Amino acid sequence: MKKILLIGGCGFIGHNLAIHLKKLNFDVTIVDGLSVNNLYNFKDNIGNNEFYRTVLNNRLDLLNVNKINFQITDARDYHALSKLISSYKPDFIIHLAAVSHANKSNKDPHSTFDHSLRTLENALDASRSVGAHFIYLSSSMVYGNFDGETVEEDRLLNPIGIYGTLKMCGEYIVKSYNQVFDLPYTIIRPSALYGERCVSRRVGQIFIENAIRGQKIIINGDGSEKLDFTYIKDFIQGIALCINSKNSKNQIFNLTYGEGRSINQLIEILKKEFPSIEIETKDREKFTPERGTLSVEKAKKLIDYKPSYPIEKGYIEYINWYSNFFKDKFKK
Repeated sequence: MKKILLIGGCGFIGHNLAIHLKKLNFDVTIVDGLSVNNLYNFKDNIGNNEFYRTVLNNRLDLLNVNKINFQITDARDYHALSKLISSYKPDFIIHLAAVSHANKSNKDPHSTFDHSLRTLENALDASRSVGAHFIYLSSSMVYGNFDGETVEEDRLLNPIGIYGTLKMCGEYIVKSYNQVFDLPYTIIRPSALYGERCVSRRVGQIFIENAIRGQKIIINGDGSEKLDFTYIKDFIQGIALCINSKNSKNQIFNLTYGEGRSINQLIEILKKEFPSIEIETKDREKFTPERGTLSVEKAKKLIDYKPSYPIEKGYIEYINWYSNFFKDKFKK
C-alpha cells in the first residue's frame, strides 16, 4: 500500500484529496499546523464567522469519519517535520501548504513566503532521507498574462505579483532538488478551483454566498475575463492519476477542465438558481493577470486525465451543496 503524506492537508484541496485517496486504498497522513486553516483568516468576514467555523469543523469531521491520520505539526518547523517524515517514510509527499489567495499574498508577502517557500524547503530537504516522490501544487498564476492564447506547460513563465512569483520560485526549487539530489517530482498547475467546502474567498464562492444572502454580485471588470474553472472532483482524480502513473515522474502538468469560460458565463449559471440577483461592476485589480484556457492535452496523453465537469455541471453541484448545507446559516 502506497503511503501518502499531505503537507497542509486540512485546506479545501487537501481534505478533499485525502478522502479521495483513502477511498482508493492509499495509506494517507495529513500534516497541518492549522495556522492557515483557522477562523482568524476569515476575520474580515465577521458576519459569516459561524458559517466558516461550520465549514472548518466539517472538514475535520470528515477526516475523522474517514479515519485519516492527522498530525498537528507546523511545517515551518524543520526539525519537527523532518522527524515525522523520517518516521512515516512516505512514498509520495504532496505539498499543499500555502496562502491560497493572490490578493492576500500581495497584501502580506511575509506570511505568503513563510507558509509557502519556507514549508516547501523544509519538506524537500526532509524528503531527501526517504527518497519520496514529491508533488508540488503550483498555480496557473505562474504564466502571467495569457494574451488570448491556450497555454501549454512549456510556455515561458512571466508571473505578475507576489503569489505567482513565489509559485514560480517554488517550481525552480523543486526542480533543483531533482537536479542535485535526484529527487523525483511532479509539478501541478491548477486554475480557478471550486467545489464542496471551498471557503477560500474565490470568485465562484463569493458569488454564491452573496446570492444566498441577497447581496449584490460584484464583478471586477466587465465580466468578459476568462478563467479555466476546475471542479475539485476533476482535480483530485488528476492528482491520483499522477500517483498511479509512472509517466508523471519529473513532469509538469496543467490540471484544469481545459476550457476558459468567462465570468459572465458563470453569472448566467448562477442566475438560473437566483434569477433576482443584482450585478455591480468595479475596476479590475491591478495585479490580476488576463488568463483563459490551460491545455490539458499533456495530462490526457501521459496519465489518461479525463476531466468531466464543465461549469454547467460542476458549478450547479457547488451551488446545490452550498444552499443545502448552509440554508439555515445565511441570514440577510
